[in-house]
Amino acid sequence: MGVKRMLVKSRLVALRSISGFAAASLVLMSMPLPAQERFITVASTTSTEQSGLFKHLLPMYQQKTGVQVRVVALGTGQALDLARRGDADVAFVHARAAEEKFVADGFGVKRLPVMYNDFVLIGPRADAARVNGGKDIVEALRRIQRSAAAFVSRGDRSGTHSAELDLWKLASVDIARDKGPWYRDVGQGMGPALNTAASMNAYILSDRATWIAFRNRAELVIAVEGDKRLFNQYGVILVNPARHAHIKKDLAQAFIDWLVSGEGQRAIADYKIGSEQLFFPNAGQEGV
Repeated sequence: MGVKRMLVKSRLVALRSISGFAAASLVLMSMPLPAQERFITVASTTSTEQSGLFKHLLPMYQQKTGVQVRVVALGTGQALDLARRGDADVAFVHARAAEEKFVADGFGVKRLPVMYNDFVLIGPRADAARVNGGKDIVEALRRIQRSAAAFVSRGDRSGTHSAELDLWKLASVDIARDKGPWYRDVGQGMGPALNTAASMNAYILSDRATWIAFRNRAELVIAVEGDKRLFNQYGVILVNPARHAHIKKDLAQAFIDWLVSGEGQRAIADYKIGSEQLFFPNAGQEGV
């Protein structure tokens, strides 16, 4: 009898331990995640990352909300591909036609304008194509092609690359047919592409923000600026949770709401390098 009682007692203790562990597990599962584990993923462009904008914006957003924003910086085309697969909660990019198609195809909920700056044509001081100081980007590209002056293209399906290809078309240059050794397609982000242009003493189309932040300029200068066709708009899109159920809809929408709010827009306007403002907020008033 003593042995049987001991066995029964041992089983009861074991059951109580299991029950206690299960109860504790349920309590832990019901507790909110620590602040550092609350995060969203934003698929964005190299220009917003390499210009330093996110280093300026995201710490203040995390301090305000406790939500961490993890940025995957790619060319716009790759960023939208990432979001299309459901590997990001938000897309924050700059190629309006591609953004609108992303929404029309059901991958995004709504596109909202956030901010703008402009593109600039960068070139060598020696200026083999004789375009420096000009205001006509189309004529400048024609001169570059005619003179076979070295030109670096990002070639990465980014918003900047898309803008460059559109400008070649406006210049009536079939770049796929007419490019030669003078045209270097690097398939890289804005910073590495600018490094290549600096090493080659070549022309390149850049967003102004990355150019302002870029330090390895060598003999490069702004060759052409001020043409209205160089306008560069950025938009933000919530990835459609109807397509991907795991999208963190509420956290992602809260970040978007902050970007287009008065507070977020002021934070964007406040970002400067030296005295130069890099981005200009325009939520609700897109100027394309």
